[in-house]
Amino acid sequence: MRTHSGEKPYKCEQCDYSAARKGSLDQHLAKHTGDKPYMCGECEYRTVLKSDLSRHIRRHTGDKPYKCDQCDYSAAQKSHLDSHLANHTGDKPYMCGECGYRTAIKSYISQHMRTHTGEKPYKCDQCDYSAARKDSLNQHLAKHTGDKPYMCGECEYSTALKSDLSRHIRTHTGDKPYKCDQCDYSAAQKSHLDSHLAKHTRAKPYMCGECGYRTAYKSALSRHMRTHTGEKP
Repeated sequence: MRTHSGEKPYKCEQCDYSAARKGSLDQHLAKHTGDKPYMCGECEYRTVLKSDLSRHIRRHTGDKPYKCDQCDYSAAQKSHLDSHLANHTGDKPYMCGECGYRTAIKSYISQHMRTHTGEKPYKCDQCDYSAARKDSLNQHLAKHTGDKPYMCGECEYSTALKSDLSRHIRTHTGDKPYKCDQCDYSAAQKSHLDSHLAKHTRAKPYMCGECGYRTAYKSALSRHMRTHTGEKP
């Protein structure tokens, strides 16, 4: 019921963070303590969360408890099954009331809404960086820690970014959620759809705010921005 009432009774004693669930507070406290109490007996993997350890263990056991009821697909993680099921139904029940964006995954709507509100709830505890999405914070934290906490339950792939893991998972599920509205093309990654759409429109929607450079490709803009920041890929 706390998801409806907004009650957050679990308080951090070291900062002003509060949470609706004790597990969320425990995860937060690890940022202060660095403690990772859950350890794999097969390898040296350690984690803050018991649920993360359970997912990790499946890499050793090969257990895939999440079964598709429409075909013989099974997955080690429920989120992977959810992505797969969209292949059967094409259903995207979650819609943004601001712009019409639709998705099959409820958590994606929450992330998307922050593009409208400007909210950046994910804070770095080592500097003043904040982010709208948890995976963006994780990418930033990797600069401090070198950690790659997001692991594929199907193979040995691991990454600092949840979004990178989502893209990777599609190599297993075959999911291509990004659809062209002008032909029957579909893609596993949004950047691939953007590149395809440029063939229809010849548009160059990605623009540099420093010098006015424009391109049809988001990745090309990212490369270009390094000429201003001096960042090395």
